[in-house]
Amino acid sequence: MTQQVYLAHIALDGREQTVEEHLQGTAEFSGKFAAAFAEAERGRLLGLAHDIGKYSEGFQKRLHGGPRVDHATAGALECAKIGEEAAACCVVGHHGGLPNFGNPRLDYPGAPTCAGRIRKAQAGGIPICQWKGTLPRPGGKPAITDPYALFMWTRMLYSCLVDGDFLDTERFMAERQPQRGGYDPLPVLLERLNAHIAPWFPGNTELNRNRCAILSECQKKAALPRGIYSLTVPTGGGKTVSSLAFALKHAVERGLERVIYVIPYTSIIEQNAAVFRDILGDRNVVEHHSGVSYDAEEETNDKNCFQRLAAENWDAPVIVTTAVQFFESLYANRPSQCRKLHNIANSVVIFDEAQMIPTCHLLPCVGAMAALASQFRSTILLCTATQPVLGDLFRRFCPDQHITELCPEVGEKFRSFQRVTYRNGGVLSEEALAEALRQQEQALCIVNTRKAAQSLYALLPEEGRFHLSTLMYPAHRKSILDEIRNRLKQGLPCRVVSTSLIEAGVDVDFPAVWREIAGLDSIAQAAGRCNREGKRPAKASVVTFFESENPVPVLQRIPIRAAQEALKAGGDPGDREAMERYFTALRSIIGENMDKAAVIKTARENLLPFETVAKAFHLIDTETFSVYIPLGEGKEICRPLQEGCAGREDYRKAGQYCVNIYPQHFRALWEAGDIRPLSPDSGILENFELYDSQTGLSTRADPGKAQFI
Repeated sequence: MTQQVYLAHIALDGREQTVEEHLQGTAEFSGKFAAAFAEAERGRLLGLAHDIGKYSEGFQKRLHGGPRVDHATAGALECAKIGEEAAACCVVGHHGGLPNFGNPRLDYPGAPTCAGRIRKAQAGGIPICQWKGTLPRPGGKPAITDPYALFMWTRMLYSCLVDGDFLDTERFMAERQPQRGGYDPLPVLLERLNAHIAPWFPGNTELNRNRCAILSECQKKAALPRGIYSLTVPTGGGKTVSSLAFALKHAVERGLERVIYVIPYTSIIEQNAAVFRDILGDRNVVEHHSGVSYDAEEETNDKNCFQRLAAENWDAPVIVTTAVQFFESLYANRPSQCRKLHNIANSVVIFDEAQMIPTCHLLPCVGAMAALASQFRSTILLCTATQPVLGDLFRRFCPDQHITELCPEVGEKFRSFQRVTYRNGGVLSEEALAEALRQQEQALCIVNTRKAAQSLYALLPEEGRFHLSTLMYPAHRKSILDEIRNRLKQGLPCRVVSTSLIEAGVDVDFPAVWREIAGLDSIAQAAGRCNREGKRPAKASVVTFFESENPVPVLQRIPIRAAQEALKAGGDPGDREAMERYFTALRSIIGENMDKAAVIKTARENLLPFETVAKAFHLIDTETFSVYIPLGEGKEICRPLQEGCAGREDYRKAGQYCVNIYPQHFRALWEAGDIRPLSPDSGILENFELYDSQTGLSTRADPGKAQFI
């Protein structure tokens, strides 16, 4: 009698991969990945267990078009039998997402938890599995007593399994090794960086000499052990390159595998990534901040398989991403979001503008950073001009770790970076503010809402006036910024009204800046757009902070209150003492309300509550929907979206022609026929009268149809 061969995959060209081949291939990958945090054996166990359920007649029929069958629970049951409950959770969720573990005694058979699915398997409620093997028992369980630490450890193992599964499937489907890797080694990248910065030394001005001193100090400190570090450098101090210099050299010195640069805003990620590519080479830098997610909820042989395989796994030497992408991935439960997590282990992670982390989610963000440092061999660098006080929060998760400042003497150099004079403008009406801007040939004004930006813009002289907000798609903003920089260099009239998107990292240099009252960190960031290169006297470079007559946005109320408290004692908004008072006041006002989604409480009071946490945690609480704008080059770029054949790369490119709006405004546009839906939360603009070449998507969709804030 011929023994039946059980298949895992059938390629489009008819080639067949056996279940045994796929289990061994996945185990090879997942074991290698888990070795980064000393869990190679357990990583291999996951690979060997995950598709045991494919040894069933039901799944073999599925490969030829039969009905969907559960092929994940059988492997989870086998893991549970050897006391590997965390592994069982990973295996049961390797396609549909990490479930809550649940209660083995109380969850009914078939409940949507790991425990419920295992009980269903025990009761014979899954396809009969013909697997006859034995799973290897990993050597001893790690001594993890904190439920939150166990929660993070399990999801890191899950990442190893998911990425291993993706990559082995990709390897078979393409009949070759996955087209991954091929990057230049970190020592080569470090050499390129050193060659790039060598001409800067010793510096031809006092400002540049101080920048070089900071850069040199960061290079010296790179030999320090892995840990948690801060780099507190004034705006204009060159922290972007200095932090990269520390990270690359530290990675080489300490055997870390990559550098991950986390940026607060999508609006500036392209700029930073371009700087890194210019220095390190295009292929070695991957930016990841938007696009669609492809989850493998079931295995088929359709064309979407390859779209799923194209999801990022962060295996490049330098990753540039957003805080939203980074932290939401760390608390997500979907395979496509989680597969990259193991590549954060054994890395240097730089958080640019760390003070921008939303205070209401500060505790879970600090918890994640602490876990990376204490459990997963990563080095954390908090990089900012206005360092918030976070040491006490880190000690809640890793009492033995402390934050080490890379440039403790930089405070003495702060005065050399003070290139502006602050002025309190009091309360200004819109008309008075417009008149003040008209008196300046070149000026930047930053306001708190998109509506206020458009209204003020309309009051300025037409020549040389510009508007910037997130109602303009990124490629449009980039072209406007290029024109702004050109006019600034030529000394032509240039008056810009913007929302806060211009504050962090956008390289512009104005002789005068107005900033509507906000948190002191925002005011200091705005000041960084004034006399940026120190070419003018500080007294001639005025930053005016003011109050408007408009209602204070809800999200700004607490930061403004803290700013007002900090300024009562006198001093400028940019003073270190004022900034310390600001963050102290902010923390005092917020109190313990630093975990809005109750992530830490939920993780510590429940056994592996992955699905609950994933649903609750969103770094940006206000949901937005995407509207793609097929104008200019965007017309061709958006075509695959319109035709329904777009892959991840198509969505990535189209992201440069995308505006995000609130759901109620999206629905109004949809109902008015102004956009054509692509999905429940995305659409493509069809009424081009709504998009203005100066201000972007109009504040009024159609008379009476929609109103944007």
